[in-house]
Amino acid sequence: MAIPLKKPHEIEKIRAANKIVAETLEYLKNNLKEGMTLKEINQQGEDFIQSHKGAKPAFKGLYGFPAGVCTSLNEVIIHGIPDDTVIKNGDILGLDIGVELDGYFGDAAITVGIGEISEDDKRLIACSYDALMYAIDIIKTGMRFKELSYLIEQFIHKRGFVPLKSFCGHGIGKKPHEEPEIPNYLEGKNPKAGPKIKNGMVFCLEPMICQKDGRAKILDDKWSVVSEDGLRGSHYEHCVAVIDNKAEILSKV
Repeated sequence: MAIPLKKPHEIEKIRAANKIVAETLEYLKNNLKEGMTLKEINQQGEDFIQSHKGAKPAFKGLYGFPAGVCTSLNEVIIHGIPDDTVIKNGDILGLDIGVELDGYFGDAAITVGIGEISEDDKRLIACSYDALMYAIDIIKTGMRFKELSYLIEQFIHKRGFVPLKSFCGHGIGKKPHEEPEIPNYLEGKNPKAGPKIKNGMVFCLEPMICQKDGRAKILDDKWSVVSEDGLRGSHYEHCVAVIDNKAEILSKV
């Protein structure tokens, strides 16, 4: 597996794309309200991205995806397609955004509650966010990616949830998806195997949380991913760079 190492100027390019991602997510979060449609939310996101000179919604057309924002509502954990569905009080909504700027990519995601949400949904959302921040905090050079995946999985299990299978975090740079793939669970039996984390690596971590069954099911739209348990899920994502032996978040305002 050839995991590219980024030069400092490349990391700054990726940081610039991610800053727009983070600003867009913050903008959408602050403007969400009951009665909006998923299409309206997507349009706001695309317009905000394109208000930055040279920035493009990276997901639009990527592998055939029809929109700039993945809008994953309630049971949809990732890759939800914006449609005419109206958001209402008590919903939870995942927003996943990519930006291309000057030939480099940024990518991040959040899950937010609409109005008053249940305590169970608050715990569900907190699990994905806390797992993400835990993972970022423990990263150090010399650690193996498999060990990181194993520790994320253990964190999720301790919260009483399970990770979504068959989908993963990923490297990023001049392409939206690069090596390595970073599942939120250990593949195989040995967390001490496989490539090590090094300075200059840039990748996206994205815990995707299910309640009871981690097996993924893709809906008839060929994109929306739900759990086999049919219950609500949550998703958070940051893009990080390994600098001075630890992970630094690039996808922040």
